[in-house]
Amino acid sequence: MLKATGVAAGVIGTGTALRAPTAIAAGGAFAHPGLLHTGADLDRMAAKVRAGAAPYTAGYAKLTANRHAQSGWTANPQAVVHRGAGSPQNYSILYNDIHAAYQNALRAHVSGDRAHADTAVAILNTWSAKLTGVQGSADRFLAAGLYGYQFANAAELVRDHGGFELARFQKMLREVFLPLSDDFLKNHNNAVVTNYWTNWDLTAMACVLAVGIFCDDRAAVDRAIEYFKHGEGLGSIKNAIPVVYDDGLAEWLEAGRDQGHALLGVGLMGTFCEMAWNQGIDLYGYDDNRFLKGAQYVAKWSLGDEVPYTANTRKKGAIGGWSGTETATGAAAVDPATTRPIWAMIANHYTRRRGLDASYITRIAAKSAPEGGGGDYGPNSGGYDQLGFGTLAFTRDRVAGSTSSSPTPTPSATASGAPSPAVQPAQPVQSGTPGASPTPDGDLAATGTGDVAGWIAATGITALAGGLLLLRRRGRAGDGAS
Repeated sequence: MLKATGVAAGVIGTGTALRAPTAIAAGGAFAHPGLLHTGADLDRMAAKVRAGAAPYTAGYAKLTANRHAQSGWTANPQAVVHRGAGSPQNYSILYNDIHAAYQNALRAHVSGDRAHADTAVAILNTWSAKLTGVQGSADRFLAAGLYGYQFANAAELVRDHGGFELARFQKMLREVFLPLSDDFLKNHNNAVVTNYWTNWDLTAMACVLAVGIFCDDRAAVDRAIEYFKHGEGLGSIKNAIPVVYDDGLAEWLEAGRDQGHALLGVGLMGTFCEMAWNQGIDLYGYDDNRFLKGAQYVAKWSLGDEVPYTANTRKKGAIGGWSGTETATGAAAVDPATTRPIWAMIANHYTRRRGLDASYITRIAAKSAPEGGGGDYGPNSGGYDQLGFGTLAFTRDRVAGSTSSSPTPTPSATASGAPSPAVQPAQPVQSGTPGASPTPDGDLAATGTGDVAGWIAATGITALAGGLLLLRRRGRAGDGAS
């Protein structure tokens, strides 16, 4: 079968081969902290902010200005969370508290202020002491996936804090969130496997992977990785990105649906790849950098440029019940002002860690900077689907010999629950560079700076040339989602 040869396949540095990653998940202990942020990442953020380095200071200013990142936040735990149906439909309470826990924990690591770590711990402890279930319509699976992976990431930042109830929190994740996400990937709510769009699978996949790492559950991690590579649903990489073209772009399936859900999917797949990378598993580069090509496609399209789209038809319906088909024939309309805090993480991986060309991703990352987090992108749940703050968290110096960089995680030498004693409190920073205006896009998961400029200059913004030849496609009928 022919292989695409476009810009995404190129490697800067002739003759330099990528090393195979050190697969921590294949043997030995998991690295902690080791979800979206490693100990080295947290140390880098603190040091850069302390030094007043751009664009970290602008990213940190977005964090400190967010109402969720304040140490006076008080949690409001619920025994049962309902999404999509039930009384009351109270899931907004959960996602606001999760983002408050994450933002306070992140702020504690950067500033050295223990009050923020204490606040994060208090939020997480009150929820693990009370929450017993997630219920509702099919949207309960979305709640389990989104909030399960986010909860795990917030808790990972304080897992070694003296007051954190680690065992109880692990029990909550294993009993409340993980079973729903596992069940969705196996049974898809008793629907045909292509009934649900890509983002539904990706939320569940992110939850299974994050909970698996947080709870040191190797079987869960293995299930998530296997599904990413070979799952039957539309979240596996070859179903989410079904067509690779010869110019280095690859079609994102949900571009045939709408822009908001396509951005959500790219953000979720990037989150999945980053968490795996921090455990020594390179999914960013899987199948000849297929995710890079799909992200480049969505970035180009979201910037308002033309992209190809190969029509696809998917089956939908309930097993043993109603059935139908739906065909997407072209990429949907976009609003170039629409943004989500997803691009800094992806751009920094490919251009800084790997030294690959990602011209459209770097353009949209620069346009979206500095990235905020939950609470900065509108009041609806769609504004809380990503943890965000990528400008602060994922901006990184270019790795020397980055075309050979590979994931080699090691457990942090310092406790993950509190900032390193060497980290001094950072001075409050006021950003003089406002970020792109947020565009609230509703409940998207439901069925419904100088450094950046230099980064773009280094990677280059070049026109992608050549004809659009279909090279690879899944031949299975029903390659769509509803």
